[in-house]
Formats: sequence, C-alpha cells, structure tokens
Amino acid sequence: MMKKTFLATLLTAAALAQAQTAPITVKIIGFNDYHGNLQTPGTFGVNTIVPAAQRPAVGGAEYIAAYVQKLKAQNPLNVVVGAGDFIGASPLISALFFDEPAVETLNHIGVEFNAVGNHEFDKGAAELKRLQSGGCKLTNGQPDPNSCKGLGSRAPGTFDGARFQWLSANVVENATGRTLLAPYGIKSFNGVKIAFIGMTLKGTPGIVTPTGVAGLTFNDEADTVNALVPRLRAQGVEAIVVLVHQGGFQTSPNVGDINGCDGNLKNADGSDSDIANIVKRLDDAVDLVISGHTHAAYNCSANTVDVRNVSGTAQVTARPTGLANKVGRLIPVTSASAFGRVLTDIDVTLDPKTRNVISVAPTNRLVDRTDVAINQAIATDPSVRNIVNGYNGLVSPLAGAVIATISSALPSTANAAGEMPAGDLIADAQLQATQPASLGGAQIAFMNAGGVRSPGFVAASGSYPYALTYGDAFTVQPFGNSLVTMTLTGQQIKNVLEQQFNGCMGQTANRVMQISNGLKYSWKASAPACSKIVDVVFTPTDVTTVPPQATGAPEYIVAAGVVQNPAKTYRVTVNNFMATGGDGFTVLIGGTSTLGGAQDIDALTAYLSGYKTPAAAYDPSQPVMAIPRITQLP
Repeated sequence: MMKKTFLATLLTAAALAQAQTAPITVKIIGFNDYHGNLQTPGTFGVNTIVPAAQRPAVGGAEYIAAYVQKLKAQNPLNVVVGAGDFIGASPLISALFFDEPAVETLNHIGVEFNAVGNHEFDKGAAELKRLQSGGCKLTNGQPDPNSCKGLGSRAPGTFDGARFQWLSANVVENATGRTLLAPYGIKSFNGVKIAFIGMTLKGTPGIVTPTGVAGLTFNDEADTVNALVPRLRAQGVEAIVVLVHQGGFQTSPNVGDINGCDGNLKNADGSDSDIANIVKRLDDAVDLVISGHTHAAYNCSANTVDVRNVSGTAQVTARPTGLANKVGRLIPVTSASAFGRVLTDIDVTLDPKTRNVISVAPTNRLVDRTDVAINQAIATDPSVRNIVNGYNGLVSPLAGAVIATISSALPSTANAAGEMPAGDLIADAQLQATQPASLGGAQIAFMNAGGVRSPGFVAASGSYPYALTYGDAFTVQPFGNSLVTMTLTGQQIKNVLEQQFNGCMGQTANRVMQISNGLKYSWKASAPACSKIVDVVFTPTDVTTVPPQATGAPEYIVAAGVVQNPAKTYRVTVNNFMATGGDGFTVLIGGTSTLGGAQDIDALTAYLSGYKTPAAAYDPSQPVMAIPRITQLP
C-alpha cells in the first residue's frame, strides 16, 4: 500500500510539474472605435467584393456582448481590451446622455482595459475622468437632466463610471508630471503576467478642440513604450501588448479583407502608415500591437506563426504579413474596423517557465447579427438589449423628428477637389446662423472636412426625396462645437486656404475645408506647398433666405495666385475647434473681433427647417446653390 501511495504521489508531482511547464493559451478579445454605437451601424462584409445585398447587418451592443461571451466560453483565460475612441462622435442615443450609455454597455460587454483615443478628449480631461470614476454630469452646478439615467448602472439616478481602466501612458498632466490615467494594466493568467500599455496618437492636440487637451502633453508613442519595458520586466512581465490609438489602411489587392494586410499599410495619402512608423521603433519586448483610429480592419500577422522560440530569443519567421520592429522581428498588428462591426479574436500562447510569448494567432470576426446561436443567447440573456432599448425609448421622440426633406443623397465623401455635398450644406447652415449683423455679420463660412461625419445626409433605403430626421443630422454633426465669427484679412484668407495642404505652415495632411455659398476658389495640385491657391472669388450672398440669393457683384480676393487687396477684411465663421487651431489651421488663431455663436447642430437644424414640407426640398443641383464651389487644377 505504501509503495502504491508513494508511486501515486510521484505521478501526481510529475503531472503537476508538467502542467506547470506546459504552454498556456490566453484569449485576447480586442476592438476599437466603438464611438457609442449601441445600435447596429448597418451592413458589413468580410471584404469589399462581397455584394452589398449579401453583407449581413453587424454590430450593436447586445451582439458585441454575446459574441464576447461566446469567445470567452472557449477559454477561461481571457481578457477584453480596446484601442480607443470608445466614446465621442457618438450617435444621439449615447451622445445625448454624455456617452454614459456607451460606458455602461462596455461595462456589460466586459471590457477590462482600453487605450485613450483622441475622441476621449472631445469634452476635456475632466469629463474623461468623470466617465472613468462615475458620478453625474453637472451643468451650472446641478446634475444635468440627461445624466445619470442609470439604465446600465447599479440603480436609476446613478452612473457607475467605467469598470474598465482607460490607459494613457503617453498623456502627461503638465501640472503634476504624472500620466492622466494609468499608463498600463497587468493581468495574470495561471501565474503568468501580460501587460497592456495604452496610448493615444501623439498628434491628438492637432485634431481635437485645444481646450480639450489644455494642460496636457502627448509624448512619442514608441519612446513611451520603450521606456516602460524595464519597469514591466522588473515586475516579472515578459509578455507585452500595446493598445494604441493609431493605425493605417490596406491597399489593393486585399480589397478591404478584414483579415488582410499590405506590407507596412498606408496612410490615406499613400505614405507608409503611422502605425508602421511606430512599430519599427518598438523595443523587441513588445509581442502584439492592437491598433485603431483609421476605422480600418486588418490583420497583419500569420495565424499560429511563432514570434519567439521557447527560450525567449527573437525568432524571425518568414511569413506573408506583419510589421517589423526595431530589430526586424515581425510584430502582429491588428485593427477591428469601427462601430462594433468586428472583433479581433487573438490566441496568445505563453511559456510559463520563461513567461515569454511563444505564438500569436489573431482572427478578425464579423459581429454578425444573423447568427442564430447568437440571437438565441441574446434572447436568453437580454440584459444588454434592455439597456439599448431603454435609451432608445428615451431618445426616439427627438431622434425621429423630421426636420427637412432632401431631394438626393448628400454624402460625406469628397470629390477630387475635396468638396463634399454634406459639407456644402453644413457650411451654408453655419453662415446662415451667423450672417445677421447682431450674430456676427458673417460673409463666409469654413467647415473642417473631418467634422462632417459619415455617411452624410443619406437615406438608408436609397429612396428620394427623403424626410431627414434630427437623428440623421446629429449623426453628421455630433460634436457639439460652437460657432465663432472672426475678422480675417484677404491675406489671411489666402493663407488659411493654403494651409489646407500638406507641408504648408505646419500642416501635416491634406485637409480641404468645406466652404459656404458665395465663395469659389481653384487650387493647383502640382504646385508646391503654400502656392496652390490660384483664384478666390467672393460674391456676397444672403443665405438667410430660401433659396439663397446673391446681393453683390463678384470680387477677386486672389487672382492668379496674388492677393488683390491684402488688408481688406471679411467676417468669417468657423467652429470653435478650428478657431483655436484645430486640424492645423493655425492661421485662424490670428482672427480678430471674435464673437461666439450657436452650437453647430442647432445651426444645422435651423437651416434645414427652411426645407421642411410643405417648403421645397433641399436641392443641391439648383443654380443658386453655386455647386461646385472648389475646382482642382492639374
């Protein structure tokens, strides 16, 4: 009996020793750019060659939650993470309630760590901290009536805040010298730790309202990660994942394949991607990068390919995709589109002895609303659906109100010159709101293209004329920016138009502004930076009437590249984001005699009310709309 007992003990010890040295697999579930999309954003395919009629409806908070639970059930060792922009630029169902619904649904989805994205700063650092820690939004010192609905919190009248941790390793508060929020999070799996470092893009101050990032410094992404490596290793961490709100785009031949990748990816202008430029400077300790920001889907890794050997030394393995780090090792880099359409399912295998990553196997998966098993799971546990339905019930009377009729689609996509049909309408709305002398006396309005959100003013059915709702309008203008009217000289107008193009006065990308009725200009694509504007013609136009009408003779502000009267002044309206230098338009900081105005959404709805039945529909093809307004020359 003693021999049997001794033998059993030996066998148990051997099995335990083997279990302690056998590789373990952790499932990381990642996504990015949720933007408060509690409801489905529409249809989506695994690639763009899937016919539109065959693309399933995707997304919605309850479906994300159900898919996450399905993936978690496959492996008890799991973690759910994000790469930023979980809030901000949100649909009305979340934005009306200060994005508390977004946070509450993310809590129920089970997110544990999320990088801070640029849109997390739309309302400033203090508001981000409130969303992290909880508590009601105060307006004039009192709880705002649209805050603390509590449909996904512990009780009505409360807001729990995020149960997940926002991470901001490279965002430092100038006053304290400390990171705004935690720089990283660590989770242990069977005694093996994985660190998640969270960062937003360094260029955030140039693309959000400056007041939103006041008192903050955004440090270099790669430098920040590399500086943290020794600190993490001192805590026994060898497996490091970077959650970064920066990304790139695929190009042909992958045709938008959600599991495809093209070399180093690309920026929108065709240059090597920002994410590739970060990865190529990363310390070799980083094993995986989960990215976002560009709303693209890609999977730059080969499934089940070793990224290190068991001893932990670098192992460069030939594979078709992946982004090289500073020593040339190929790093898996993923992104999951946007709005909850895709989840990235990542199996990470760890060596418990060395604590190193042995392999990384990512797969991007559609959040398909037609999946029968998923629908059954939601029916069994409708808790997240009930949150969504509750907020939808609160917002529906406002969202469904018809505010205008449009005769044709007005998308947010730009033509070759940079002009957007939706942008023309918004610029006219902002001019109308500030044209009366008592409201600013504006003559011209500029609108930043990035503030004209997708899809523009379009009918989901594709049928026109279309009764446009407040919800439709809010989708295109969700920021809550206020209008600012200022005085600019003819020279400043020329300068700010030049500053639309990469390389001029600090501009880092082509950002063609949308312009109001009465202004036309041409620009030459082949001309050098700061010399692209050829002609600018201004015709005084009254857009407070329906339809608008010219009230004066055309005049050249710029002719053949030369400002005709540099000192002559004009009243120009922009939003507060642009007025303080947003999107790189620093010329506007020099505007004088500034006057604040209405919120952008209020200006938009007021303008559209002139086109509500029984009035004629908004028709951009009418000659009085003077479209196109921008001409690109070779």
